[in-house]
Amino acid sequence: MDSDQTALVGRSFDSLWDSLLPIGRDPRTGGYRRFAWSAADREAKEWFHQAAAARGMPVEVDRNGNLWAWWGDPRPGSVVTGSHLDSVPDGGPFDGPLGVVSAFCAIDLLTARDTSTSGESGGRRSIAVVSFTDEEGARFGVACVGSRLLTGVLDPSQARRLTDADGITLADAMRSAGHDPDRLGRDDEALSRTGAFVELHIEQGRALADLDSAVAIGQGIWPHGRWRFDFTGRADHAGTTKLADRHDPTLAYARTILDARRHAERLGALATFGKVVVEPNGTNAIPSSVRAWLDARAREDATVEELVSAIATASGAAVDRESWSPEVEFDPSLRTRLAEVVAAVIQPTPDSPEAAPSPRRSTVPILGTGAGHDAGILAAKMPTGMLFVRNPTGVSHSPREHADRADCLSGVAALAAVLQDLAGGRGND
Repeated sequence: MDSDQTALVGRSFDSLWDSLLPIGRDPRTGGYRRFAWSAADREAKEWFHQAAAARGMPVEVDRNGNLWAWWGDPRPGSVVTGSHLDSVPDGGPFDGPLGVVSAFCAIDLLTARDTSTSGESGGRRSIAVVSFTDEEGARFGVACVGSRLLTGVLDPSQARRLTDADGITLADAMRSAGHDPDRLGRDDEALSRTGAFVELHIEQGRALADLDSAVAIGQGIWPHGRWRFDFTGRADHAGTTKLADRHDPTLAYARTILDARRHAERLGALATFGKVVVEPNGTNAIPSSVRAWLDARAREDATVEELVSAIATASGAAVDRESWSPEVEFDPSLRTRLAEVVAAVIQPTPDSPEAAPSPRRSTVPILGTGAGHDAGILAAKMPTGMLFVRNPTGVSHSPREHADRADCLSGVAALAAVLQDLAGGRGND
Protein backbone atom coordinates (compact mmCIF):
# COMPACT_ATOMS: atom_id res chain seq x y z
CA MET A 1 0.00 0.00 0.00
CA ASP A 2 1.16 3.54 -0.67
CA SER A 3 1.00 6.16 2.07
CA ASP A 4 -2.46 7.43 1.04
CA GLN A 5 -3.90 3.92 1.06
CA THR A 6 -2.25 3.15 4.39
CA ALA A 7 -3.80 6.26 5.90
CA LEU A 8 -7.21 5.38 4.45
CA VAL A 9 -7.11 1.84 5.84
CA GLY A 10 -6.00 3.18 9.21
CA ARG A 11 -8.93 5.58 9.40
CA SER A 12 -11.35 2.88 8.27
CA PHE A 13 -10.03 0.37 10.79
CA ASP A 14 -10.08 2.82 13.70
CA SER A 15 -13.63 3.96 12.96
CA LEU A 16 -15.03 0.44 12.64
CA TRP A 17 -13.08 -0.93 15.58
CA ASP A 18 -13.96 1.91 17.95
CA SER A 19 -17.68 1.67 17.14
CA LEU A 20 -17.77 -2.12 17.69
CA LEU A 21 -15.58 -2.25 20.80
CA PRO A 22 -18.19 -1.24 23.43
CA ILE A 23 -20.86 -3.72 22.27
CA GLY A 24 -21.32 -6.59 24.73
CA ARG A 25 -18.38 -5.62 26.91
CA ASP A 26 -18.65 -6.42 30.62
CA PRO A 27 -17.29 -3.41 32.56
CA ARG A 28 -16.39 -5.61 35.52
CA THR A 29 -14.03 -7.93 33.64
CA GLY A 30 -13.29 -6.07 30.41
CA GLY A 31 -14.32 -9.23 28.56
CA TYR A 32 -17.13 -9.77 26.08
CA ARG A 33 -20.44 -11.58 26.39
CA ARG A 34 -21.90 -11.43 22.91
CA PHE A 35 -23.93 -14.64 23.12
CA ALA A 36 -26.06 -15.85 20.22
CA TRP A 37 -29.51 -14.26 19.92
CA SER A 38 -28.96 -12.05 22.98
CA ALA A 39 -29.38 -8.27 23.19
CA ALA A 40 -25.62 -7.81 22.69
CA ASP A 41 -25.75 -10.09 19.65
CA ARG A 42 -28.59 -8.05 18.15
CA GLU A 43 -26.61 -4.86 18.73
CA ALA A 44 -23.55 -6.36 17.03
CA LYS A 45 -25.69 -7.39 14.06
CA GLU A 46 -27.06 -3.85 13.83
CA TRP A 47 -23.46 -2.62 13.77
CA PHE A 48 -22.86 -4.96 10.80
CA HIS A 49 -25.89 -3.53 8.97
CA GLN A 50 -24.65 0.02 9.56
CA ALA A 51 -21.11 -0.78 8.40
CA ALA A 52 -22.48 -2.33 5.22
CA ALA A 53 -24.91 0.54 4.58
CA ALA A 54 -22.09 3.07 4.89
CA ARG A 55 -20.40 1.26 1.98
CA GLY A 56 -23.52 0.86 -0.13
CA MET A 57 -23.53 -2.90 0.45
CA PRO A 58 -27.00 -4.47 0.71
CA VAL A 59 -27.34 -7.06 3.50
CA GLU A 60 -29.13 -10.39 3.28
CA VAL A 61 -30.02 -12.47 6.33
CA ASP A 62 -30.09 -16.14 5.34
CA ARG A 63 -32.42 -18.76 6.75
CA ASN A 64 -29.95 -19.57 9.55
CA GLY A 65 -29.36 -16.00 10.72
CA ASN A 66 -26.00 -15.46 9.00
CA LEU A 67 -25.44 -11.94 7.60
CA TRP A 68 -24.18 -11.36 4.04
CA ALA A 69 -23.16 -7.88 2.82
CA TRP A 70 -22.66 -7.74 -0.96
CA TRP A 71 -20.12 -5.71 -2.95
CA GLY A 72 -21.42 -6.38 -6.42
CA ASP A 73 -24.52 -8.34 -7.37
CA PRO A 74 -25.07 -11.62 -5.49
CA ARG A 75 -24.39 -14.40 -7.95
CA PRO A 76 -22.90 -17.90 -8.09
CA GLY A 77 -19.17 -18.28 -7.61
CA SER A 78 -18.64 -15.09 -5.58
CA VAL A 79 -15.68 -14.60 -3.25
CA VAL A 80 -16.69 -14.50 0.42
CA THR A 81 -14.75 -13.32 3.45
CA GLY A 82 -15.62 -12.58 7.07
CA SER A 83 -15.86 -14.34 10.41
CA HIS A 84 -18.17 -13.95 13.45
CA LEU A 85 -19.13 -11.35 16.06
CA ASP A 86 -20.22 -13.54 19.01
CA SER A 87 -17.87 -14.38 21.88
CA VAL A 88 -17.01 -16.91 24.56
CA PRO A 89 -17.79 -15.85 28.16
CA ASP A 90 -15.47 -12.93 28.97
CA GLY A 91 -13.71 -13.36 25.63
CA GLY A 92 -11.34 -10.93 24.00
CA PRO A 93 -12.17 -8.28 21.39
CA PHE A 94 -10.33 -9.80 18.41
CA ASP A 95 -11.55 -13.40 18.16
CA GLY A 96 -14.02 -13.17 15.28
CA PRO A 97 -14.58 -9.40 15.04
CA LEU A 98 -11.10 -8.80 13.60
CA GLY A 99 -12.09 -10.84 10.54
CA VAL A 100 -15.32 -8.90 10.01
CA VAL A 101 -13.75 -5.46 10.56
CA SER A 102 -10.82 -6.36 8.29
CA ALA A 103 -13.23 -7.51 5.59
CA PHE A 104 -15.00 -4.14 5.49
CA CYS A 105 -11.62 -2.36 5.56
CA ALA A 106 -10.46 -4.47 2.61
CA ILE A 107 -13.58 -3.39 0.70
CA ASP A 108 -12.68 0.23 1.46
CA LEU A 109 -9.19 -0.33 0.09
CA LEU A 110 -10.47 -2.02 -3.07
CA THR A 111 -12.95 0.82 -3.56
CA ALA A 112 -10.13 3.35 -3.28
CA ARG A 113 -8.22 1.41 -5.93
CA ASP A 114 -11.29 1.56 -8.17
CA THR A 115 -11.40 -2.22 -8.33
CA SER A 116 -14.60 -3.22 -10.09
CA THR A 117 -16.62 -6.37 -9.59
CA SER A 118 -19.61 -5.23 -11.61
CA GLY A 119 -20.71 -7.17 -14.67
CA GLU A 120 -20.01 -10.76 -15.58
CA SER A 121 -18.61 -9.99 -19.01
CA GLY A 122 -15.20 -9.15 -17.61
CA GLY A 123 -15.04 -12.40 -15.71
CA ARG A 124 -14.90 -10.63 -12.35
CA ARG A 125 -16.63 -12.03 -9.32
CA SER A 126 -18.64 -10.24 -6.64
CA ILE A 127 -17.39 -10.15 -3.05
CA ALA A 128 -19.47 -10.74 0.09
CA VAL A 129 -18.64 -10.01 3.72
CA VAL A 130 -20.28 -12.57 6.00
CA SER A 131 -20.84 -12.71 9.74
CA PHE A 132 -21.72 -16.23 10.85
CA THR A 133 -24.04 -16.60 13.80
CA ASP A 134 -23.11 -18.45 17.01
CA GLU A 135 -19.59 -19.57 16.07
CA GLU A 136 -18.43 -19.96 19.67
CA GLY A 137 -21.40 -21.99 20.94
CA ALA A 138 -21.16 -20.21 24.28
CA ARG A 139 -24.91 -20.12 24.90
CA PHE A 140 -26.27 -23.34 23.40
CA GLY A 141 -23.22 -25.61 23.63
CA VAL A 142 -22.60 -26.35 19.93
CA ALA A 143 -19.94 -24.39 18.05
CA CYS A 144 -20.28 -23.01 14.51
CA VAL A 145 -24.07 -23.33 14.51
CA GLY A 146 -24.57 -20.89 11.62
CA SER A 147 -22.08 -22.54 9.28
CA ARG A 148 -23.08 -26.07 10.37
CA LEU A 149 -26.71 -25.35 9.55
CA LEU A 150 -25.77 -23.63 6.29
CA THR A 151 -23.86 -26.68 5.07
CA GLY A 152 -26.30 -29.27 6.42
CA VAL A 153 -23.88 -30.66 9.02
CA LEU A 154 -26.26 -29.81 11.88
CA ASP A 155 -29.83 -31.14 11.75
CA PRO A 156 -32.34 -28.26 12.07
CA SER A 157 -34.60 -30.14 14.50
CA GLN A 158 -31.61 -30.84 16.74
CA ALA A 159 -30.57 -27.19 16.59
CA ARG A 160 -34.03 -25.96 17.55
CA ARG A 161 -33.99 -28.18 20.65
CA LEU A 162 -30.66 -26.87 21.98
CA THR A 163 -31.07 -25.13 25.35
CA ASP A 164 -29.08 -22.56 27.29
CA ALA A 165 -28.34 -22.53 31.03
CA ASP A 166 -31.77 -21.01 31.73
CA GLY A 167 -33.62 -23.69 29.77
CA ILE A 168 -34.41 -21.38 26.84
CA THR A 169 -34.34 -23.24 23.56
CA LEU A 170 -32.52 -21.97 20.51
CA ALA A 171 -35.88 -21.82 18.73
CA ASP A 172 -37.41 -19.57 21.40
CA ALA A 173 -34.33 -17.33 21.49
CA MET A 174 -34.50 -16.91 17.73
CA ARG A 175 -38.20 -16.04 17.85
CA SER A 176 -37.54 -13.43 20.52
CA ALA A 177 -34.92 -11.90 18.22
CA GLY A 178 -37.38 -11.82 15.31
CA HIS A 179 -36.01 -14.78 13.33
CA ASP A 180 -38.12 -17.75 12.27
CA PRO A 181 -36.53 -21.02 13.53
CA ASP A 182 -38.74 -23.08 11.23
CA ARG A 183 -36.59 -21.87 8.30
CA LEU A 184 -33.37 -23.37 9.68
CA GLY A 185 -31.49 -25.78 7.46
CA ARG A 186 -29.07 -26.32 4.61
CA ASP A 187 -29.04 -23.32 2.28
CA ASP A 188 -28.10 -24.42 -1.22
CA GLU A 189 -28.64 -20.95 -2.67
CA ALA A 190 -26.13 -19.37 -0.29
CA LEU A 191 -23.68 -22.23 -0.88
CA SER A 192 -23.92 -21.87 -4.67
CA ARG A 193 -23.07 -18.19 -4.41
CA THR A 194 -19.84 -18.94 -2.54
CA GLY A 195 -17.07 -19.88 -4.94
CA ALA A 196 -14.32 -19.48 -2.34
CA PHE A 197 -14.20 -18.49 1.33
CA VAL A 198 -11.25 -16.80 3.06
CA GLU A 199 -11.41 -16.08 6.80
CA LEU A 200 -9.01 -13.70 8.53
CA HIS A 201 -8.53 -14.39 12.24
CA ILE A 202 -6.25 -13.43 15.07
CA GLU A 203 -3.75 -16.21 15.73
CA GLN A 204 -4.75 -18.12 18.85
CA GLY A 205 -1.18 -18.90 19.83
CA ARG A 206 2.19 -17.17 19.59
CA ALA A 207 3.88 -18.91 16.66
CA LEU A 208 3.96 -15.72 14.58
CA ALA A 209 5.59 -13.76 17.39
CA ASP A 210 8.42 -16.30 17.38
CA LEU A 211 8.63 -16.19 13.56
CA ASP A 212 8.61 -12.36 13.43
CA SER A 213 5.80 -12.27 10.89
CA ALA A 214 2.63 -10.20 11.01
CA VAL A 215 0.56 -12.59 8.87
CA ALA A 216 0.42 -16.33 8.18
CA ILE A 217 -1.57 -18.68 5.95
CA GLY A 218 -3.67 -21.43 7.56
CA GLN A 219 -2.74 -25.01 6.72
CA GLY A 220 -5.55 -26.79 8.53
CA ILE A 221 -7.45 -27.35 11.77
CA TRP A 222 -6.94 -30.09 14.31
CA PRO A 223 -9.87 -32.45 14.98
CA HIS A 224 -11.79 -31.46 18.08
CA GLY A 225 -15.05 -31.98 19.90
CA ARG A 226 -17.12 -31.46 23.05
CA TRP A 227 -18.37 -34.18 25.38
CA ARG A 228 -20.76 -33.84 28.34
CA PHE A 229 -19.95 -35.89 31.44
CA ASP A 230 -22.77 -36.51 33.95
CA PHE A 231 -21.65 -37.58 37.44
CA THR A 232 -24.44 -38.60 39.85
CA GLY A 233 -24.40 -38.72 43.63
CA ARG A 234 -26.69 -38.05 46.60
CA ALA A 235 -27.46 -34.66 48.10
CA ASP A 236 -26.91 -34.46 51.85
CA HIS A 237 -25.93 -32.14 54.71
CA ALA A 238 -22.33 -30.92 54.67
CA GLY A 239 -22.21 -30.56 58.43
CA THR A 240 -23.73 -33.82 59.63
CA THR A 241 -22.96 -36.54 57.07
CA LYS A 242 -19.88 -38.61 57.82
CA LEU A 243 -17.28 -38.78 55.07
CA ALA A 244 -17.67 -42.56 54.86
CA ASP A 245 -21.43 -42.20 54.30
CA ARG A 246 -21.24 -39.66 51.49
CA HIS A 247 -21.89 -40.24 47.79
CA ASP A 248 -20.18 -37.08 46.51
CA PRO A 249 -19.93 -36.85 42.69
CA THR A 250 -17.32 -34.12 42.84
CA LEU A 251 -14.73 -36.70 43.86
CA ALA A 252 -15.18 -38.64 40.63
CA TYR A 253 -15.17 -35.36 38.72
CA ALA A 254 -11.90 -34.28 40.37
CA ARG A 255 -10.24 -37.61 39.53
CA THR A 256 -11.47 -37.28 35.94
CA ILE A 257 -9.86 -33.85 35.57
CA LEU A 258 -6.52 -35.30 36.66
CA ASP A 259 -6.98 -38.30 34.39
CA ALA A 260 -7.71 -36.02 31.45
CA ARG A 261 -4.49 -34.11 32.00
CA ARG A 262 -2.48 -37.33 32.36
CA HIS A 263 -3.87 -38.93 29.20
CA ALA A 264 -3.49 -35.70 27.21
CA GLU A 265 0.18 -35.49 28.15
CA ARG A 266 0.69 -39.15 27.26
CA LEU A 267 -0.88 -38.72 23.80
CA GLY A 268 0.44 -35.26 22.95
CA ALA A 269 -3.13 -33.96 22.90
CA LEU A 270 -5.19 -31.28 24.66
CA ALA A 271 -8.00 -31.90 27.16
CA THR A 272 -9.90 -29.24 29.09
CA PHE A 273 -12.86 -29.28 31.45
CA GLY A 274 -13.77 -25.61 31.16
CA LYS A 275 -17.47 -25.64 32.08
CA VAL A 276 -19.14 -27.29 35.06
CA VAL A 277 -22.61 -27.21 36.64
CA VAL A 278 -23.03 -28.48 40.20
CA GLU A 279 -26.41 -29.26 41.80
CA PRO A 280 -27.81 -28.07 44.14
CA ASN A 281 -24.81 -25.72 44.26
CA GLY A 282 -25.07 -24.85 47.95
CA THR A 283 -22.08 -24.16 50.18
CA ASN A 284 -23.41 -26.37 52.98
CA ALA A 285 -24.82 -29.11 50.75
CA ILE A 286 -23.15 -32.22 49.36
CA PRO A 287 -23.81 -32.16 45.60
CA SER A 288 -26.30 -34.50 44.02
CA SER A 289 -24.84 -34.19 40.53
CA VAL A 290 -22.01 -32.69 38.52
CA ARG A 291 -22.32 -31.99 34.83
CA ALA A 292 -19.04 -31.07 33.12
CA TRP A 293 -17.98 -30.48 29.53
CA LEU A 294 -14.74 -31.81 28.06
CA ASP A 295 -13.03 -30.08 25.15
CA ALA A 296 -10.60 -32.49 23.48
CA ARG A 297 -8.22 -31.82 20.57
CA ALA A 298 -5.24 -33.45 18.87
CA ARG A 299 -3.47 -33.55 15.52
CA GLU A 300 -5.26 -36.71 14.37
CA ASP A 301 -8.82 -38.02 14.68
CA ALA A 302 -7.69 -41.34 16.14
CA THR A 303 -5.77 -39.61 18.92
CA VAL A 304 -8.82 -37.65 20.01
CA GLU A 305 -10.90 -40.83 20.01
CA GLU A 306 -8.31 -42.65 22.10
CA LEU A 307 -8.06 -39.72 24.50
CA VAL A 308 -11.80 -39.39 25.11
CA SER A 309 -12.25 -43.15 25.44
CA ALA A 310 -9.56 -43.35 28.09
CA ILE A 311 -11.01 -40.44 30.06
CA ALA A 312 -14.59 -41.68 29.83
CA THR A 313 -13.83 -45.28 30.77
CA ALA A 314 -12.24 -44.34 34.07
CA SER A 315 -14.71 -41.59 34.95
CA GLY A 316 -17.76 -43.68 35.80
CA ALA A 317 -19.88 -40.92 34.29
CA ALA A 318 -22.51 -41.01 31.59
CA VAL A 319 -20.83 -39.45 28.54
CA ASP A 320 -22.52 -37.84 25.55
CA ARG A 321 -20.76 -36.33 22.53
CA GLU A 322 -22.34 -32.95 21.76
CA SER A 323 -20.22 -31.89 18.78
CA TRP A 324 -17.40 -33.18 16.61
CA SER A 325 -15.22 -31.59 13.93
CA PRO A 326 -12.84 -33.94 12.08
CA GLU A 327 -9.40 -32.93 10.87
CA VAL A 328 -9.48 -30.24 8.18
CA GLU A 329 -6.85 -29.45 5.58
CA PHE A 330 -7.51 -26.24 3.70
CA ASP A 331 -7.53 -26.44 -0.09
CA PRO A 332 -3.85 -26.90 -1.11
CA SER A 333 -4.19 -25.02 -4.40
CA LEU A 334 -5.89 -22.07 -2.74
CA ARG A 335 -3.37 -22.15 0.10
CA THR A 336 -0.49 -21.89 -2.39
CA ARG A 337 -2.24 -19.06 -4.20
CA LEU A 338 -2.83 -17.16 -0.95
CA ALA A 339 0.80 -17.57 0.07
CA GLU A 340 2.03 -16.17 -3.24
CA VAL A 341 -0.32 -13.19 -3.14
CA VAL A 342 0.36 -12.35 0.51
CA ALA A 343 4.14 -12.68 0.12
CA ALA A 344 4.01 -10.06 -2.63
CA VAL A 345 2.41 -7.41 -0.43
CA ILE A 346 3.33 -8.05 3.20
CA GLN A 347 6.39 -6.31 4.59
CA PRO A 348 8.12 -6.75 7.96
CA THR A 349 6.09 -4.61 10.34
CA PRO A 350 7.61 -1.12 10.89
CA ASP A 351 7.29 0.74 14.17
CA SER A 352 4.42 2.74 12.69
CA PRO A 353 2.27 2.50 9.55
CA GLU A 354 3.88 5.67 8.24
CA ALA A 355 7.46 4.36 8.49
CA ALA A 356 9.51 3.78 5.36
CA PRO A 357 8.87 0.38 3.75
CA SER A 358 11.31 -2.47 4.29
CA PRO A 359 12.19 -5.25 1.82
CA ARG A 360 9.24 -7.57 1.26
CA ARG A 361 9.18 -11.12 2.58
CA SER A 362 9.87 -13.88 0.10
CA THR A 363 7.74 -16.41 2.00
CA VAL A 364 4.79 -16.36 4.39
CA PRO A 365 4.54 -18.81 7.31
CA ILE A 366 2.06 -21.69 6.96
CA LEU A 367 0.42 -22.62 10.27
CA GLY A 368 -1.91 -25.31 11.52
CA THR A 369 -4.20 -24.57 14.46
CA GLY A 370 -6.05 -26.37 17.20
CA ALA A 371 -8.81 -23.73 17.23
CA GLY A 372 -12.06 -24.34 15.40
CA HIS A 373 -13.47 -21.87 12.87
CA ASP A 374 -16.36 -21.53 10.45
CA ALA A 375 -13.74 -21.95 7.72
CA GLY A 376 -13.23 -25.49 8.96
CA ILE A 377 -16.91 -26.28 8.44
CA LEU A 378 -17.06 -24.70 4.98
CA ALA A 379 -13.87 -26.44 3.83
CA ALA A 380 -15.81 -29.63 3.03
CA LYS A 381 -18.08 -27.75 0.61
CA MET A 382 -15.84 -25.24 -1.21
CA PRO A 383 -12.26 -23.97 -1.62
CA THR A 384 -11.46 -22.42 1.76
CA GLY A 385 -8.45 -20.67 3.27
CA MET A 386 -7.42 -18.69 6.33
CA LEU A 387 -5.16 -15.77 7.15
CA PHE A 388 -3.81 -15.37 10.69
CA VAL A 389 -2.73 -12.05 12.22
CA ARG A 390 0.04 -12.08 14.84
CA ASN A 391 -0.92 -12.31 18.51
CA PRO A 392 2.18 -11.12 20.46
CA THR A 393 1.35 -12.96 23.70
CA GLY A 394 -0.62 -15.87 22.27
CA VAL A 395 -3.43 -15.29 24.79
CA SER A 396 -6.94 -15.87 23.44
CA HIS A 397 -10.47 -16.38 24.80
CA SER A 398 -9.51 -13.79 27.39
CA PRO A 399 -9.76 -10.00 27.80
CA ARG A 400 -5.95 -9.97 27.46
CA GLU A 401 -6.20 -11.07 23.83
CA HIS A 402 -4.42 -8.52 21.63
CA ALA A 403 -3.08 -7.71 18.19
CA ASP A 404 -1.05 -4.61 17.40
CA ARG A 405 -2.71 -2.04 15.15
CA ALA A 406 0.13 -2.18 12.62
CA ASP A 407 -0.28 -5.96 12.33
CA CYS A 408 -4.03 -5.57 11.89
CA LEU A 409 -3.43 -3.14 9.01
CA SER A 410 -0.99 -5.63 7.48
CA GLY A 411 -3.77 -8.21 7.72
CA VAL A 412 -6.14 -5.86 5.88
CA ALA A 413 -3.57 -5.34 3.13
CA ALA A 414 -3.10 -9.09 2.77
CA LEU A 415 -6.84 -9.76 2.72
CA ALA A 416 -7.47 -7.02 0.14
CA ALA A 417 -4.80 -8.46 -2.13
CA VAL A 418 -6.30 -11.93 -1.80
CA LEU A 419 -9.82 -10.70 -2.56
CA GLN A 420 -8.59 -8.72 -5.53
CA ASP A 421 -6.75 -11.74 -6.89
CA LEU A 422 -9.62 -14.19 -6.37
CA ALA A 423 -12.29 -11.82 -7.67
CA GLY A 424 -10.24 -10.95 -10.76
CA GLY A 425 -10.60 -7.22 -10.19
CA ARG A 426 -8.25 -4.52 -11.35
CA GLY A 427 -6.33 -1.99 -9.33
CA ASN A 428 -2.88 -1.06 -8.10
CA ASP A 429 -1.34 -2.43 -4.94
